[in-house]
Amino acid sequence: MRRKGALILTLSGLLTVSALGATTASADDSPAPAEVAPEGWQVVDDALMNELLVRAGEARLSAEADEPEELPWGIQSVTNDLFVASEQSFREPNTGLLRARSEGINGSWELYDLYWNENETLSIRSTANEKFVAAELNRTGSEKGVLRARSEGVNGGWEQFILLYHEVTGRYAFQSVANGLVVSTEKNFTGNLQNALRARSDWINGSWEEFYLI
Repeated sequence: MRRKGALILTLSGLLTVSALGATTASADDSPAPAEVAPEGWQVVDDALMNELLVRAGEARLSAEADEPEELPWGIQSVTNDLFVASEQSFREPNTGLLRARSEGINGSWELYDLYWNENETLSIRSTANEKFVAAELNRTGSEKGVLRARSEGVNGGWEQFILLYHEVTGRYAFQSVANGLVVSTEKNFTGNLQNALRARSDWINGSWEEFYLI
């Protein structure tokens, strides 16, 4: 597979980003996503991503809620160079937990379908169990906000993310609509939660919050 982030990097100077005008309707009264992404980060919407991919000769993301894009994606953590897997063998309540722990894309556990919602937020569905990734805000302590492929559909802000892109590095970040926090790879966690993905950072502070889309 080719790194789509690198392809987008070569085209970033040709396009400008449209502001994210719509806010999210969510049962948990979640905060509205940020309309301005400072420090070189841009908010990616359906139109921008599609134009970038078309110009680069890659697959087009689907704007239809019931139709996935043509090719599933791998998500690679910048901080440890490992791919994000959906842990299907973990027992509840961790079944489907997202962890950056695989050396490569070995199968459906490391692949995800990406969907654009009508409000220009992004939803992620694991190809392993065909469930949408949610930020688990009901958990407490260090597990609050962990990402898990466990939802049958997009029910609100828990399953919605703002996709951010850095035009210089070609890296991506995911901001949870549910709590307004950015997804981080938790390298300091131990055991089954080591390198778990969690919506917990106030902003993109370094490689822990940065990813490639492959």
